[in-house]
Amino acid sequence: MKKWFCAAGLGLAMAASAGVQAEDKIAVVNFSSIFQQLPARETVDKQLENEFKGRAGELQNIEHSLQTKMQRLQMDGATMKASERSKLEKEVMTQREQFSRKAQAFEQDNRRRQIEERNKIISRIQDVVKSVASKEGYDVVINANAVAYVSSSKDITDVVMKQVK
Repeated sequence: MKKWFCAAGLGLAMAASAGVQAEDKIAVVNFSSIFQQLPARETVDKQLENEFKGRAGELQNIEHSLQTKMQRLQMDGATMKASERSKLEKEVMTQREQFSRKAQAFEQDNRRRQIEERNKIISRIQDVVKSVASKEGYDVVINANAVAYVSSSKDITDVVMKQVK
């Protein structure tokens, strides 16, 4: 009998608490779709390409020069004087190290800048999502890629996209 009362009391407490909870208003947004369609992303890509164009050209020139020297060493190495061949080999080694160092620095700088610009765009999207969610009264906004199914009435991607542009 005592167990029955405990179970009945627990059931009443659960039923009462379920009635007190308010329904959360939930929406979804497709971040990747917004990011891919954003015209600012293409602008940033072109800006970064222009920013690194000079360094990329320099690397191409070094690479071309290095290939030319290596071909000369391969073709004429057997007929060259030992001192001339040794000098050319040292030049090739020095230039190869220089190219490797500059290429690595270029890649790191390029990657860093791409991440900075991507984070700016993502931050802008997140700010707009927060604004839309607050204006529309949503308690939770979930990335659409994390949900198996959602009603189109809960999808705020188009609203966010219009405001991000």
